[in-house]
Amino acid sequence: MARPPAHSVDETAVGAPPARRIDRGLLPTLLGYELRRTQSAVFADFAATFAAAGETLTPGEFGLLVLVERNDGMSQMALARALGIDRSTLVPILDRLQARDLLVRRRSPTDARTHALGLTAEGEQAVARFTRLVKAHEKRIASGLSAAETRLLIELLEKVRTAARSL
Repeated sequence: MARPPAHSVDETAVGAPPARRIDRGLLPTLLGYELRRTQSAVFADFAATFAAAGETLTPGEFGLLVLVERNDGMSQMALARALGIDRSTLVPILDRLQARDLLVRRRSPTDARTHALGLTAEGEQAVARFTRLVKAHEKRIASGLSAAETRLLIELLEKVRTAARSL
């Protein structure tokens, strides 16, 4: 039996009667559509990787922890800018990570109006554990690419991100 075209996907659930194929029209030709579908698949693998290890973390939380680890004492505003999110979105994430004893907010020594962020001892240990899990996850999701293709894909994605930001 011939493989269906890339834009046609059988949405049949296991044990369900055959479903009709969905014609996605021009969607598979749209970069944003494919990026979003890829992001969903990558995030699902990330969540499964962490769940299998008995850990709970989102990709965004991991990125935040890495930035705080590498930039001890950075302000919440600088972190929000680095993550590309609004400060009001950042605060509940910081609250969750602080409640888990992974990070701490200290008064900034140079500006009493701001907080300096840092990892706790538990946070440093957790980032080391999380990094091992992320590396295994990354190896799995890039298993169909060579090292050169992985570097090229990252470079191309950076170009797309830069172009999108310039608008």
